[in-house]
Amino acid sequence: MSTENKAPASLNDFASGKLQALEAKNQRRTLVNTSRTQDMALSVNGGPRLISFTDNDYLGLSTHPDVVAAAQEASARYGAGTGASRLVTGNCPLYAELEATIARIKGTEDAAVFGSGYMANVGIIPTLIGPKDLIIADELVHTCIHAGITLSRATCHFFRHNDVDHVKELLRGHRHDYERVLIVVDGIYSMDGDLAPLLELGRLAKVFDAWLMNDDAHALGTVGGGRGSAHALGAEGYVPLQMGTLSKGAGSYGGYLAASKPVIDLMKTRARPFIYTTGLPPAALGASIKALDLIENDKALTERPLKLAKQFAAALGLPEPQSPIVPLVIGAETAALDASTELAEKGYKVIAFRPPTIPEGTSRLRFSFSASHNDEDVEGLIMACKALGYGA
Repeated sequence: MSTENKAPASLNDFASGKLQALEAKNQRRTLVNTSRTQDMALSVNGGPRLISFTDNDYLGLSTHPDVVAAAQEASARYGAGTGASRLVTGNCPLYAELEATIARIKGTEDAAVFGSGYMANVGIIPTLIGPKDLIIADELVHTCIHAGITLSRATCHFFRHNDVDHVKELLRGHRHDYERVLIVVDGIYSMDGDLAPLLELGRLAKVFDAWLMNDDAHALGTVGGGRGSAHALGAEGYVPLQMGTLSKGAGSYGGYLAASKPVIDLMKTRARPFIYTTGLPPAALGASIKALDLIENDKALTERPLKLAKQFAAALGLPEPQSPIVPLVIGAETAALDASTELAEKGYKVIAFRPPTIPEGTSRLRFSFSASHNDEDVEGLIMACKALGYGA
């Protein structure tokens, strides 16, 4: 390597030290090459075929023939990329149809599509809330919400997970000190699979003139007839800011906010990740449009993931899930990693989630179920878990 391109020794020493510390806690991450096919089958680093019960393709739409064909058609018509940000020349005509579809599904006036769910949250929150405002957030919100909170420079109080009384206490104690207040939650919490109490929070927000925002990344296509957590919980009209992604249930890529037209117009004018990011590839837009069409019109498709999750949980004596996500908390990082390896040896890919993604001492296997899972694969997973001593 040329000395001109060599990293300073102090930089490498810093990085190596950080990695060694993470290694000691079994928290170092590595990438593996993963080839995915239909029916949730995959191969890791060219290894044997595994059935994935670990990713977020809840409806199997990322490999659905019609969704793939829509992506190919969009690329053939509009090209591989959009060439610029949306406010320059990157606003592909497919955006208008996609945003109208999202708004219809979520029951709002309008929607804005961002480059990803992460970019949506780091754009939405600072656009609405500033240093003189207050944010009240569930202690388990996704890390990209934490990033948005940090960028807003607002005062933030975290409430105990799904504890409505704690939210009320915080609002009573602090609401009068701030002009604007945002309450932010995940619609479905990705590590536990439970839903936020949106109806109760929405009623509180109206009483205290606060704005309720839910991150519905794991709820689109999986609950509420596919429309998400607000519809699953009868909270339509109580959640004016419905954020989500197109990379999970929809099987494509991108993030969105569904809200009133003035709010969406503000996002398209002031949200930095919207303004300064190149538009999504047309393939992602075309795929998302087709995926949302399937979500709107195939009831059996959107009901199946939760049905399979309930079947699995009942067989193992686990609490009845509210979503397609079923956690099996093991505790120690090494034990969770060993359990993941043992299931892989039996033909099932189930990732061990460890801190800092989840709290210390709660390392777990996180099972996620897809409409494209075969009944035989679910039964095989149940038997494999029981053989390893997990469940009743």
